This record gives sequence, C-alpha cells and structure tokens, in this order.
Amino acid sequence: MDKYQKIEKLGEGAYGIVYKAQNRETNEVVALKRIRLDNEEEGVPCTAIREISLLKELKDQNIVRLYDVLHKERKLILVFEYLDSDLKKFLDSNGGDIDEWTIKQMMYQLLKGIAFCHEHRVLHRDLKPQNLLINKKGELKLGDFGLARAFGIPVRSYSRDVVTLWYRAPDVLMGSKQYSTSIDLWSAGCIFAEMASGSPLFPGSSVSDQLQCIFKVLGTPTEETWPKVSQVPEYKRDFEIFAPIPLESLLPKLDPLGIDLLKKLLEYPPDKRITASDALQHPYFDDLRRKEQSTDNLATSK
Repeated sequence: MDKYQKIEKLGEGAYGIVYKAQNRETNEVVALKRIRLDNEEEGVPCTAIREISLLKELKDQNIVRLYDVLHKERKLILVFEYLDSDLKKFLDSNGGDIDEWTIKQMMYQLLKGIAFCHEHRVLHRDLKPQNLLINKKGELKLGDFGLARAFGIPVRSYSRDVVTLWYRAPDVLMGSKQYSTSIDLWSAGCIFAEMASGSPLFPGSSVSDQLQCIFKVLGTPTEETWPKVSQVPEYKRDFEIFAPIPLESLLPKLDPLGIDLLKKLLEYPPDKRITASDALQHPYFDDLRRKEQSTDNLATSK
C-alpha cells in the first residue's frame, strides 16, 4: 500500500470505499476499491472473489482493468485503472441531454463490452449507468463485476436478486431463475432509452411497481406477445391491462433504426431478445462502423 498515495474518496457503499490514488513509482492515477473484512471467520466476501477471478480473465478495451490485488490486515484492496466519470454523472453533467452521435458511440461501446463478456461466458448481471465508467476521451468501460458470474450450458438456476430494479428484466422480476445472456441485453435497452431521454424508462419503486412501469410502456404481456408467459413463476392473471405506447413518442431523439434496435433489446420473451454480437451488426451502427473502418484503414496505411 505504500506504493499508492490517496488523493480523494470517490464513493462508498455496502462493498467498501473507492479512492482515487496515485502510484508513487509511476505517477499513474488509479482507483483503489477497499473491501473491509470485518469477520475473519467469514473470510473474503464471495462478491470480491467473483470480481477478482472474472476480471483477471476479462481483458478488453471496453472492460475496466484490474491491475493488482493487495491484502493488508483486515482489508482487501483492488487496484483498478482510473476513469474520470461514469455514465450517470456524464448524463447529469449534461442535464440529461446528450447528442445522438454520442448516444450511438456510448451504446456501441456498451454492446462491445457485453459481447466480450458473453463470448467469455460471463453474465454481468448489474448493468446500470453508475457501473459504466467513462474517461475524458469518451471511452466507455463496464465496471463493478461484484454480481457477475460465469455461466454454462445447460442454463443453471441463478439468484433472482440481481440487477438494480430499474434495469431488471421482466422475466427475472417475475421470479425466473433460469436466465442467460438476455438479462444483460434488457439492461442495455433500458440504458439506451435513458441516454436518449435523460431519465430512466422504467423507474419503479418496488418489484410490482417496476412491472407496472414496464407494462405501461410496452403493454401488459399476453400469450401472443410472450408465449408461455403464464408459466413464469410469479405471473398473475389479474395483472392490470395496459396497451403499448409507441416508443417513438417517448424517445423522439432516436431515429427509426434506433427505435428498431431498442425494440429488439426490450423484447418480452428472453429467447427473442437480440444478442450483443447481433446488436453490434444492427444497421443503426452502420455509419459508426464505416467511420471506425476508415480510421482503421488510415492507421494501417500509415
């Protein structure tokens, strides 16, 4: 720990405290996540073990880098690359109004990070604006893998107590424990809509209120819109009936291709939700991909 000089406290939560710090040897600025080990008998929290083991495997430009793990007395310290902000702060600093090109760039990077996780058989399970870190260059990286876990085939039964309420898929809200990559794509859809409007699409206050928020926008699901929905554990036949609202009217900033991508991310049946790799190929990103390609070609020719 002598190697790092703390600069300021960045945040605090149930997990511990995050500090901005500087490496005395290299002068590099880093983020220190300090996890308190209150009870020695319990050892290191499983969330920390999970985060460490997964991040050691996940090395990608759209995933936060874990540099080091330090153990000191009753503290476990994770040393991460430092990023200046997160998507929540970025939205707030712009009054919730960011331009369409920035939305597209952020969304593309988010999907690239998700695709990399899923290719390496990892579910993030807690995607929300606060967990998407951004640096001054506008690079977005997935952070906070405390709820993440590896997945396999066949799909196992997992905890339903994952993903912050506003970004949690309706199948999980209704008690489904057998979920896979689609859980992260629903969250991505919610984040996409939030970037476009400046406010959360489904700001529920409880599980039942969250479902109602979703139904009020997308319409109450039926066997036609979601085959076998009545077999989801906590489906209720007396759910209040709402008709869907056209997403275009709620999100005028998104063009027709953006709305089409959003609809594919917010499909009710989990198996119909678009995958991250397919979403990256969606025509919504055509101009961005062309720009990326021409930049790559320019760099190669030099």
